[in-house]
Amino acid sequence: MSSPFQLAACAEMIWRDRPIEWRASRLNELGFGVGLWNWPEHDLGKLEATGATFTIMNGYLTGRLTDDEGAAELLKTARETAKVGKRLGVQRLNLHGTGLGEGGLPVQPIEVVTGDMWLKARDTLARIVDMAEEEGVVFTLENLNLQVDHPGVPFGRAEDTLALVSSIDHPRLRLNLDLYHAQIGEGNLIELCRRSLPWIGEIQVADVPGRMEPGTGEVNWKGIARALKAMGYAGPVGMEAFASGDPEAALEAFREAFTV
Repeated sequence: MSSPFQLAACAEMIWRDRPIEWRASRLNELGFGVGLWNWPEHDLGKLEATGATFTIMNGYLTGRLTDDEGAAELLKTARETAKVGKRLGVQRLNLHGTGLGEGGLPVQPIEVVTGDMWLKARDTLARIVDMAEEEGVVFTLENLNLQVDHPGVPFGRAEDTLALVSSIDHPRLRLNLDLYHAQIGEGNLIELCRRSLPWIGEIQVADVPGRMEPGTGEVNWKGIARALKAMGYAGPVGMEAFASGDPEAALEAFREAFTV
């Protein structure tokens, strides 16, 4: 039996003592797509040479959705990143409500998101879509948990990212629905997937607590995989998780959880 989903894993989080191109090659050999974070940290030529399928990468370097200055910076670095994404064949370019710094903390935390910020965020994403059309790429907007990993990120909740993406409703802008973050912040994962289904570009997973591979925490991943298959979802599922022990054993646990 094979997985009905396109399985991938974040190369930044496993085999952390190995060069990134080695990790990408090994994931490719094992039949997984490859997720990346920020491209300036890597040798693009070496990544190209791996022959890996790059499923997702951060789609900007700096900027934010919520104000004119931040939006201009986001658009600028997103366009630059789109060109890099095309070079590597990256399938989706990922966005957040604001740029993330050391430890995943927001560069400019926002405790209260105002109505004007919502309107500006939607306008910024509409401009991202226009640019994505010009460049021929797809962006995703990712939900993040505020309680543990990313306090102060605006539009962090899956409800917020769903509201923004569905209001624009364009194939060049999809959801990166991260179920690790959603489990911490909101729960009710299967129903969240069902409501989000028309706009999902990728689903990301890690178990809770601990942010490690499926089977190390409280989430019933096999049940979620069955529900996704029953809904008709056949897109990418990416493990954005640390390995609790041997990385290849962690990857096989992930593959088994999403083979239904």
